[in-house]
Parts: sequence; structure tokens; C-alpha cells
Amino acid sequence: MKTADRHAALLEALREHSAPVSGRALSAKLGTSLRTLYRDIAALQAQGAPIEGAPGIGYVLKPAYRLPPLMLSPEEIEALITGALWVADRAEPRLGEAAQGLIQALSPHLPAAIRDDLTQRGLLVGRGLAVPEAHIDPALIRSAIRSERCVYMSYIDLKGTVSERTVWPIALGFFDHLRILVVWCELKQAFRHFRTERILSWKPLDIPFPRRRAALLKAWRDTLREGEVMMPEQSNRNMVTGFGSMSDETEGESA
Repeated sequence: MKTADRHAALLEALREHSAPVSGRALSAKLGTSLRTLYRDIAALQAQGAPIEGAPGIGYVLKPAYRLPPLMLSPEEIEALITGALWVADRAEPRLGEAAQGLIQALSPHLPAAIRDDLTQRGLLVGRGLAVPEAHIDPALIRSAIRSERCVYMSYIDLKGTVSERTVWPIALGFFDHLRILVVWCELKQAFRHFRTERILSWKPLDIPFPRRRAALLKAWRDTLREGEVMMPEQSNRNMVTGFGSMSDETEGESA
């Protein structure tokens, strides 16, 4: 069984239980070894799945992670699947794998006619542009955003200047050829935008944001100039990212 299929099956098995279920019972249900089960649980937890428990105690999926029954139109299902296919093709491996798992998890619950369409779908997602390889695992960035924890990071700008700073990561933007991180920078006491492939190191701190992320996002949006487009221009010197106009020369200002 593929990793994405195992992860989807594991989540589905956990959804069936409101109380902790033992690792041995889960591995027997899924037909996997305990070692594989523990590895899959750790991988899902790293992706943000709120699975609680430990060997010898059992595992449970927090109720907030369970979605209520949904009634979706064919167009809504197509939108969901097409979006998942885009992520599977263009996001980093962990998020891409999660997108494939989403499709696998949805498939058994769809009407037969729509389920058949998934294997013969007429909506295609073209190959995206190559994204520069990051120095750090993008899952760490998403985890910090989700948990609202401060991070100590180092960054190299276009001029080769390396700077270090404590930031509050509040959003991650996905574009065809780059990823943009939006932060509140304690060094500059302002919002800043950083290209993720230029982040050299990333150290999560056990310090919560002094303000809620929702409030920070609103404040950040208020700084954007009205009418800016949401796609980066091809020029490297002046990008309009939808996160505010920024010069690629100054996005990583030195300390």
C-alpha cells in the first residue's frame, strides 16, 4: 500500500473511535506492522494531524479534526479535487502527499458516477514551474504558522548579506515559481516578506505570538496598497506579490 493510502486509511480508522485505540488494534485493522504504524502516526502529526496518544496508551483523533457530513455539488467536488491536484503537483512533498491522501479519503464516499469520473477526469492540472529548493523543511514553516509560535531564523538576500532575526510567521503564499513567507519582524518592527528558498536556518521558539495571528493578518492586510494584483511579476527587481509591493533587492534587509 502506498504511503498516502496508508495515511488516509489510518485517519479513517481513527475517526471511527471516540476513545483511544491501541496501536496493536490499529495495525491489525490496517494490515501493517507496529513499526510502520508508529512511523505513519509520527508523519501525520508532523503534517498537523491532531493525533494524541503514545505506545501502551492508545491513540485518538481530536474531535475538532473530524469533519461533519457535507453535501457537495458536482462543481464543488470538481473544485476540491482540482485544487488538491494542483497542490499534489506543486507543493512540497509532505503537502503534496497530504493532497493525494485527501483525494483517496474522499473517493470512497462519493457517488459512484462521480467516483468513476476521478479515474477518467476531464479536468487536468498542468505541470508547474520549477520552484527553487529550500534549505529547510517547508512543513516547519507551516507548523509555526499553525501553532502561532515565534521563530529565530537566518536569511540571505540577493546581495549575499546574511541576517538573523526573530519573526512571527503569519502566512505562506504559494506561486508558480516561488513561495513567499509573511512575518512580523521583531528586528524591524514591521511586516516583512521572505522567499522561502533563501531562509538558511529555522529555529522554532517556545514563545507564543504576543498577538493572535488573526489580528496580525488583519493588520498586515491593512498595510497593503489598494488595487495590488495577486501574482508576482516575472521581473526579479520589482515584484507585486499580492503581499504588498516589494523590491527583491530589499526584501531581506540586513541587520
